[in-house]
Amino acid sequence: MKRPTLVHFLAIKTKESLNIKASVTMKENILSDQVPQGFAREVAQGIVREIEKELPTPRFPIQAYKLLTGNAFQIKVVGLGSTQEVLFKKTYETDGFGNLSVKIPIKEQDVKAIQVYEVGKERGLELHLGTFIPLEILNPKKVIICDFDKTLVDTKYSTTSELYRSLTKPLEYFPTVTNSVDILKKYISEGYHPFILSASPHFYEEAMRDWLYKNQIFTAGIFLKDYRQLFSLFEMDLTPKDLKIQGLYKINHLLDILLLTGIPDELVLMGDNFESDPIIYLSLTALLLETQDPWQLWNYLRKMDAFQMNKKQNSILLNKVYQISNLLMARNESGGETPKIKIFIRKKVDEDELNVPEDFHQLTQYLELYEGLPPDLAIEESQKLTKSSTQGQIEG
Repeated sequence: MKRPTLVHFLAIKTKESLNIKASVTMKENILSDQVPQGFAREVAQGIVREIEKELPTPRFPIQAYKLLTGNAFQIKVVGLGSTQEVLFKKTYETDGFGNLSVKIPIKEQDVKAIQVYEVGKERGLELHLGTFIPLEILNPKKVIICDFDKTLVDTKYSTTSELYRSLTKPLEYFPTVTNSVDILKKYISEGYHPFILSASPHFYEEAMRDWLYKNQIFTAGIFLKDYRQLFSLFEMDLTPKDLKIQGLYKINHLLDILLLTGIPDELVLMGDNFESDPIIYLSLTALLLETQDPWQLWNYLRKMDAFQMNKKQNSILLNKVYQISNLLMARNESGGETPKIKIFIRKKVDEDELNVPEDFHQLTQYLELYEGLPPDLAIEESQKLTKSSTQGQIEG
């Protein structure tokens, strides 16, 4: 039996609003499928125990392939106060893929918990999806946004065999970029709120969350690419070309995070030099430091190879750029200071500087290159992965 289930839920509370980003899907109810009616309670409890035994085992992405399907849902959100009193009740409709993104004004309401229900699938029935404590971002707002692939984990997707391994192996199978993890955890310990940005498919979330927990990173919001949109004939938010070109996807999610949290007082960006991270991060820096007019920046980005956009994508990006610009304007009028920005880029090879467009040369002062792995550990991890790959080919 299938029932609505939350795949992803992120609630961020600021002084002004409660911002919710969620994804819902239809998922099999394991217990109802495995325990026929009439079975003894002891049998059911035995199955529960077996399931609990499997929970600590790292999951690999392909296990969640059924999340490639999409449905529309009606989601009821209930805000609770410190004494469990109901502060508000609101119902929203997701898009056709089960995704929801809303901003709820809360003024002076002190929301301590959120209950989430699906109310559209069964008439008159409210299916409880979960109760959550919102992530509260206090002033001064300190945010760190970190890329995942090639930044935290040295994943490989170049060949068919590498892609197959990435789908059928836990993420801990790939070398951990230890210096990146150390930098991320250092800033988290200093009060920065972490967000993980990845171009991996949306069904990687459980596997990625397992990896983060193993590395003692517990509160990170995860943003992934919804591959269902790539093959939609009508949405056009993402298209097949965006499988390889990551610039538009990443800058869109960077802007989404800032629209959820508000303009941070201190922002740290972490990425790698294997694709377009430096250009994306410098573009965001130019916007936040107001070194370029929003229209000029958008017009510049849409002509770059890393940002190949159709008309709808052009419109969406321009709208988000102006939303951020309006937030910056309001911040300036209220006497807010210019955000402090630091960019960390993992070196691809032994490079001492990055090639960046001339328009961004003045912003390279905010950028720092670093080695991903200590030299001895890099050699050890490379040998380990090569040995494992060779063994897999022999067994195959």
